[in-house]
Amino acid sequence: MAQVWKCSGLRWAADGPVLTWVGGRRSAPARGKRVAFAVTEGGVRTCVGARGNACPVRAGVPGRSTGARCEECARLDRAHSVAADTLADDPRPYRVYLAWFGPGLTKVGITGYERGAARLLEQGAVCFSWLGYGPLMAARRTEELLRAALGVPDRIPYARKRAVRAGLPGSEAERAAEIAELHARAVALGGWPESLTPEPFRGVDHAGVFGIEGADRGPAAVGEVAELVAGGAIGGDLVAAAGPDLHLATERGVVVLDTRLMTGWELVSVEGAPCAVPVRELRRAAGVQDGLF
Repeated sequence: MAQVWKCSGLRWAADGPVLTWVGGRRSAPARGKRVAFAVTEGGVRTCVGARGNACPVRAGVPGRSTGARCEECARLDRAHSVAADTLADDPRPYRVYLAWFGPGLTKVGITGYERGAARLLEQGAVCFSWLGYGPLMAARRTEELLRAALGVPDRIPYARKRAVRAGLPGSEAERAAEIAELHARAVALGGWPESLTPEPFRGVDHAGVFGIEGADRGPAAVGEVAELVAGGAIGGDLVAAAGPDLHLATERGVVVLDTRLMTGWELVSVEGAPCAVPVRELRRAAGVQDGLF
């Protein structure tokens, strides 16, 4: 019997993406190498639990859910998160950042200082710059200031990020232009918390790390996996990776697999698997033409 694995998510190291598995195993998918797996026959996707604890009822979750949590576990997981503003007394320092995902897609956010750029890689930020650092609530107030004064959102759906990857500007300077201009506008604002230390603009570009620029860039994606299903399989050569997404060259063209769809399923390794899961056409942003990344 083939060994069964359960994915616990995609993480990013400085040199690329790392798939993590329940039990502690890690594997690093490399560009040009094949990624192939199948969902066990008759399998059911179950809730992954909350904050390191298993779901007490092993509730079933929909195949299209990227959170892979039942309603109760999702509530418990969010109840102790920075995003929910329930950790106001957290003594650790935080950083405020500006992130760019493509033309017109810029957001503001915060991340733990000790995490460095990991959060930006996990979100699929093509380029970013730090804005400042300080206590959690000072970072949060700065984030709110930019949202209110400059209309900068604090989240962008992954579907919109995928839609623009095929039409990114070719140079780092072009890709950094929007956040450079926004950084200057943010610095000029009044009302910054005194405990937040500003940081100068320094654009950091991830296009090369993701594999979406230069001579090694692959063909544009034509579809995205809608969900995994019991008995389904997918296999393809990895041509790019950004945030939770793996871009796989399959017999159906390049297909984007959001690895968050893998969690909660029992998976087995297969050789030469076809793309036998539901795939929907990838919607491109207006003005984006077919062609290379």
